Amino acid sequence: MTLPPINTAARFRRKLHAWFRVRGRDLPWRRTRDPYRILVSELMLQQTQVSRVMDYYARFLERFPTVHDVARARPGRVREAWAGLGYYARARNLHALARQVTDRGRAEVAAFPTTPEELRELPGVGAYTAGAVASFAFERRAALVDTNVARVLSRVFAPTLNPKSARDQRQLWAIAEHILPRTGRATWTHNQSLMELGALVCTARVARCSECPVRAVCASAQPTTTDVRRSRTPARRTAHRG
Repeated sequence: MTLPPINTAARFRRKLHAWFRVRGRDLPWRRTRDPYRILVSELMLQQTQVSRVMDYYARFLERFPTVHDVARARPGRVREAWAGLGYYARARNLHALARQVTDRGRAEVAAFPTTPEELRELPGVGAYTAGAVASFAFERRAALVDTNVARVLSRVFAPTLNPKSARDQRQLWAIAEHILPRTGRATWTHNQSLMELGALVCTARVARCSECPVRAVCASAQPTTTDVRRSRTPARRTAHRG
């Protein structure tokens, strides 16, 4: 596998981050570094559209303002607050996780891990979610690849890769790691930007190349590859955040 040249990756980041600072949506989970609130948003956004999550997110946090409140609640109350979002394993996992990081609600301070490797040990936390919480809550230099990010990375850097393939997914994770900025703070912007580009511009249904801030460095924007990439529609993103 050939990774993008360093200068290409740097140019990609500059264009992408500049676009995000102007076009990025003002989403409530982008205004916090609280790992609990970020985790709630990531779990809700699995299999659910951002527009639908907004109201549920606010109502859930009003009922359970802290991870301790979730840990001390009965499982049925947590599932009840999740009603309407579906995929109730997410609520069960959140309750189990809350009890684990708070010693069943008894700990004064929640013991959230801060690295992707440690976060993956928590109930219901996969590779994507671990990277998201590490990056967005703790500003760790952590990669993340969901369906939106996989689509962007494949179209820009590796048009022959199929994001649906497990083998190609591993290569896309390697690309994601390779193009990370040097610092955790810059990585927060970088990861948010990647997801935003996939959600708003480089979508599964339409690749809006004329609106794309990274078109100049995108392999799929070239005449020989654009039609190929547009004809392949990857699976819907399972989360604004695995």
